[in-house]
Amino acid sequence: MTGAAPDSPHDTIVAPATPPGVGGIAVLRISGPAVPAIGRAMLGDLPAPRRAAYRGFRDAAGELVDRGIALYFPAPHSFTGEPVLELQGHGGPVVVAALADAAIALGARRAAPGEFSQRAFLNGRLDLAQAEAIADLVASGSAQAARAALRSLSGEFSRAVDALAAQLTELRMHVEAAIDFPEEEIDFLSDAALARRIGACAEAFESLLERARAGRALADGFRVVIVGRPNAGKSSLLNRLAGQEAAIVTEVAGTTRDVLRERIDLDGLVVELVDTAGLRSNPDRIEAEGIRRAREALASADAVLVLCDASAGPHGAMPPDEPLPAGVPVVRVDNKIDLTGAPPGAVAGEPDAVAVSALTGAGFADLRSRLIALAGHGDVGEGTFTARKRHIDAISRAFAHFDEGRNALERTGAGELLAEELKLAHDALGEVTGRVTPDDLLGRIFSEFCIGK
Repeated sequence: MTGAAPDSPHDTIVAPATPPGVGGIAVLRISGPAVPAIGRAMLGDLPAPRRAAYRGFRDAAGELVDRGIALYFPAPHSFTGEPVLELQGHGGPVVVAALADAAIALGARRAAPGEFSQRAFLNGRLDLAQAEAIADLVASGSAQAARAALRSLSGEFSRAVDALAAQLTELRMHVEAAIDFPEEEIDFLSDAALARRIGACAEAFESLLERARAGRALADGFRVVIVGRPNAGKSSLLNRLAGQEAAIVTEVAGTTRDVLRERIDLDGLVVELVDTAGLRSNPDRIEAEGIRRAREALASADAVLVLCDASAGPHGAMPPDEPLPAGVPVVRVDNKIDLTGAPPGAVAGEPDAVAVSALTGAGFADLRSRLIALAGHGDVGEGTFTARKRHIDAISRAFAHFDEGRNALERTGAGELLAEELKLAHDALGEVTGRVTPDDLLGRIFSEFCIGK
């Protein structure tokens, strides 16, 4: 599925705004310049703006299809910024299809996924981060994620991005003024005020990235991949964390041959646990495919739990030559302490190690706390907003340009390189809210939305 055709922004579009299937009520949404004419044809007359009216819904031939509630929103005071008509009728798929066909016969076309939200963005009713928050709100996996998505929809994330962009603009003005007036006695490129501005921008970048990463974990879930040797207890660990027998557990090494995924809720954080085949040398052909998939899962991990069999000594540890993804937090989990007598919880002197027993549950409170901390979820509060991977990528690129400019100023003392990097940083930040939009960005974003949103 793709987003709306770029050459048809002025068509009138129609789509159900409720899921397919049988229900008490279904909502059909129509948006575009032909809405007044379509509304009069289907309803007899248009209801008063933003006032619910009971009407009969007729097709293009004037035949009655259904009766229900009609709501009319004239432009620009609607979700899309265009004239919008919503028909709330009986929730049968045949009725909904007949109403959509009637609108199409009267001049509308079927909406593409996300086209209503895309029009809201193009017409200035929402910025890009707010539009994406609509999809995040619909797909929320927890109450905290829903509240965070609503804060993004209300503009909290966008305001934080815009505030940082304003700081960058002020810094650029300072630097470019120093470049334009080099004859001034004061060296503006080495004064304390510039240093303070640069320091404040760096702190703002770090704070925004931290909040965005926590918001991404709320929106997308936090993927934790469990790896280790065969029979270390990976499936038992997953079952204990999930609170159910999601994975088959036996004493036979190599029972898990494929990747098994289970989603759990840790204090409002949606965690996707990924159980993988045991890593070892000389596996059979089927097990080798499971190991390949385990390594593939590692590439998309947000965190890795390396499970070790504490009762097996050095032989229970991860194979020393097994590569782990760079830049991803890794926690060593020493399992089977019920056989060794080791104390549960954090391992003394090793901040990235936790001792547990998947059999008894000892140490799992510490492991859960560690997972929440890795996701940056421990400090999630009422100021948290949802974010996406592309937001973090854009902010990270902006920070990298800023850092490169700061380093260039320290190396050379010249402001031209700093000014150019600040401009690039400002443009990268603009991608978050849609102030700057690469050609293919809108199509990729809105193609992920539901039809009718």
